[in-house]
Amino acid sequence: MASAFASMPPLFLSGSKNSSKNLRKLPASTVKGRQRCAPVVAKALGDSSDSSSQSIVKYVQNSWNKSEDRIGLVGLGFAAIVAIWASSKLIVAIDKLPLIPSALELIGILFSWWFIYRYLLFKPDREELFRNIKNSISDILEQ
Repeated sequence: MASAFASMPPLFLSGSKNSSKNLRKLPASTVKGRQRCAPVVAKALGDSSDSSSQSIVKYVQNSWNKSEDRIGLVGLGFAAIVAIWASSKLIVAIDKLPLIPSALELIGILFSWWFIYRYLLFKPDREELFRNIKNSISDILEQ
């Protein structure tokens, strides 16, 4: 673990020769009541979520710029927001009913047990499941 820290370049360069004095010591482990401290150096790298959020923003901007019916797009966006809000309220209302959440939980547990018994317990059944998945993927991708 220490070699991983040694191979990392420092985050900052200072005028002094030993920049590790400026680092905060964090407890690494406790051995027989003694506490060892190790310097921690972290380097921030580019976040992959930035690129995905930028691509979504670019897609929305391109759709907005290419569209001739912007009122329809605004209406579609409003309808999507209302649908999400209504579905969340519906789920909360169903969850407040006394018997339905327990019944749905029991159905989910029973279905999970059936799926494990049907497809995952024995090797030929697992192979059949993999064949079904591959066939479904090829049907979806039209290959």
